[in-house]
Amino acid sequence: MNKTRTLFLMLLSFPALLFAQGLMKPETLQQMKRLGDAGLSPSGDKIVYTVRSIDLDANKGNTDIWIYNFSTKSSHPLANDAANESMPRWSKDGKKIYFLSNKNEKNELWMMNADGSGKRTASSFDNDILLYGIAPSEDKIWIVMEVKLDNVKGSEIYPDLPKATGKVYDDLMARHWDSWADGSYNHIFIADMKNGVITGQATDIMQGERFDSPMKPFGGDEQISWSPDGKSLAYSCKKLSGLDYAVQTNSDVYIYDVASGKTSNLSIGMMGYDKNPSYSPDGKMILWISQAENGNEADRHRIFVHEFASNTGRELTKGFDLDADNASWSSDGSKVYFIANTQATEQIFVFNLNEKKNNPIRQLTSDIANYTSYSIAKSGRDDKIIATRNSMSVPSDIYLVDAKTGQASQLTDVNKEILASIKRADVKKRMVKATDGKDILTWVIYPPDFDPAKKYPALLYCQGGPQSGVSQFYSFRWNMQLMASQGYIVVAPNRRGLPGFGQEWNDQISGDWGGQCMLDLLSAIDDVAKESYVDNDRLGAVGASFGGYSVFWLAGNHNKRFKAFISHNGVYNLESMLATEEIFFYNHEFEGPYWTTPKPKSFVKFSPHTYVANWDTPILIIANEKDYRVPYTQGLEAFSAARMKNIPSRLLTYHDENHWVLKAQNSVMWQREFFSWLDKYLK
Repeated sequence: MNKTRTLFLMLLSFPALLFAQGLMKPETLQQMKRLGDAGLSPSGDKIVYTVRSIDLDANKGNTDIWIYNFSTKSSHPLANDAANESMPRWSKDGKKIYFLSNKNEKNELWMMNADGSGKRTASSFDNDILLYGIAPSEDKIWIVMEVKLDNVKGSEIYPDLPKATGKVYDDLMARHWDSWADGSYNHIFIADMKNGVITGQATDIMQGERFDSPMKPFGGDEQISWSPDGKSLAYSCKKLSGLDYAVQTNSDVYIYDVASGKTSNLSIGMMGYDKNPSYSPDGKMILWISQAENGNEADRHRIFVHEFASNTGRELTKGFDLDADNASWSSDGSKVYFIANTQATEQIFVFNLNEKKNNPIRQLTSDIANYTSYSIAKSGRDDKIIATRNSMSVPSDIYLVDAKTGQASQLTDVNKEILASIKRADVKKRMVKATDGKDILTWVIYPPDFDPAKKYPALLYCQGGPQSGVSQFYSFRWNMQLMASQGYIVVAPNRRGLPGFGQEWNDQISGDWGGQCMLDLLSAIDDVAKESYVDNDRLGAVGASFGGYSVFWLAGNHNKRFKAFISHNGVYNLESMLATEEIFFYNHEFEGPYWTTPKPKSFVKFSPHTYVANWDTPILIIANEKDYRVPYTQGLEAFSAARMKNIPSRLLTYHDENHWVLKAQNSVMWQREFFSWLDKYLK
């Protein structure tokens, strides 16, 4: 008791001890709340959004619905019981909020008053509702549910063998991302609504079609759009099967006429991805995101607009050398907003359809941050814009963005207490010269309380994709703040092949995986390693997917720069990567299959497994069994090779994780193994 009383008196004497900041730990990431899906009310006076919390002990998460009120400048939960509540959407008068909930053991449509009262179910289907969208008049709704069309399981094909576990396939795609095809497809249904409740039977507008809309694995409600009058529905779909599906990216935008039940292809003849349609407020036009080249998932993302009266279309972003995504109309239809990666950040842009003389595209925001989504409402004569924003330093929150100046002011602070309790690592931009004289924008993250008089170990962060940017993302796995908080300087270059620097820069990686992009990575770490505060004897390289490939490649070509490697779900043997699911990626990136004559140079020069004779550095290899994008046998091959060479190595694998690590306790274990390995060889 005396010791306890003494400690209590000491804390009273030194109150700063009560609020001392500590270093971020792996568990800290699981304590953080994850904000998403924010939407303005029709009058612009409130915001409804979701917040996901993680229960580490229970090893699961829960999503709740919150509301922000501009008049009180405060937030509070609307739906936060033990069920998962998601996809909140406003009624047209702003008095009610629709949402999905699995409270009754299946995902159903629910409805509540704008103050959270009066919660009640609004659907009664046997199957889960995966997504939904209510017509502007609120008399109809589209919903997405799975439809079983094929038998692939042994017990389905042979009823007298109810315990047979085999699956039978005659064509690709037998599996995709993290699941084997089971004969089910995502279909769009349309149903009537009355007083906010679904009535009658739902009509499958894709009856008998063996296609998915939205497209798997990541398509959402952005791929489906009601016309303002509710008479038609636009949706995205890749209506191909088998080998054709696997080797092409040719999806299209389809228009379904509710009255006649007929479907037309709006983007026929456009051969790349065409997706994410959105009707203008007056219904006279429709826009969508389009890529020109079939088979190239990293081709430039363009915004196309089609005018129904003249039956003509045009590209809005012609001459704009960046990817345009998340396109949406202004409240009056005179502008189109979109998000583009520029100079390693994601910013909001606006296209003025009435601008005739000057450049119609204007960059609205310019923060050292990523704007990941936004919502628009009419406010007087102007648009009111709220957006979700994050950076390498802080996770997502909601900001109010001035439609004229782009100035942003923070509205929510969902992780205020946690962020206040941890020390922040500094993130700085550094321009590095490549071997061909071009500039490489590189983020360098310094440990909290960085002291330039000391020497620190450094990590080269190798980005995946291969064409996904090293922007101001906040990752709950590859977290720059966490890595720096463990005492490492992190070097994160935007090497060749990343968006935000023009299509030429982005394209320079295809067919050249082991070429200039690898030189860019080495240029970045060599440049930072010249600093007096970097210990050249304690350098490591880490990365996932193509970043994992980069680690495997560097392991055989680093000329003893590094003392430790970590490759997560990395590509190791380019020939056996044919077991990936989307063959168009394989064909485009390697310029054809390995049996092509002459043999593409990628298989001759750039496969990491051909340089294993040079491996001499400790390596941690992570390979997950449900990863069908980079089959986990890639990691097994690499681990066997490392052990046969008697190189210190470790294999970390999860039978229940895919290309990522999503379960809470698996994530913490992943971080502990990650830093245990680095600390052993770099500290």
